[in-house]
Amino acid sequence: MDLDLKLVSKEVSEILWREGKTLSTAESCTAGRIAGAITSVPGSSNYFKGGLVCYADEVKENLLGVSAEVIAEQTPVCEPVVRTMVEGCLKLFSTDYAVAISGYAGPGGPDGGKAGVIVGTIWIAVGNANRIVTRMIEEDNGRDKNLASATSAAMHMLLDFLKEETAAAEE
Repeated sequence: MDLDLKLVSKEVSEILWREGKTLSTAESCTAGRIAGAITSVPGSSNYFKGGLVCYADEVKENLLGVSAEVIAEQTPVCEPVVRTMVEGCLKLFSTDYAVAISGYAGPGGPDGGKAGVIVGTIWIAVGNANRIVTRMIEEDNGRDKNLASATSAAMHMLLDFLKEETAAAEE
């Protein structure tokens, strides 16, 4: 894990610890890398309840409530899917916050760029019961770099989200 990711993880830890809030993850393409970054910080068991690696569409559908119709129409790599993954993760783990990610990391991907989704397309969502933010990454730098970039982006999104939420609560 690079230094930036360790620093972000530490900041996330400090905020969650201070606020007494909990976190969970639902990861497809990153297969637990985000959960690994979060739990690299000592004491993370006080706020991190768990993570779900949901590579298969039926896991997204059955455990997180993602619509099979949305997956069929838009692929599992789209904004509505990661939004629903956050909502499902919040419920599944009974947490205050959740991070979700789904993408085509490469080298293979959807047949013929179905629904305009190509290798290197990754959707990230971070949220709570009141608000969810999303981001799409579209760059193919090879599988390892795609996954590292997506994990870093997700962690930075989480940190920014937590900072916004705690600032709003103080107002």
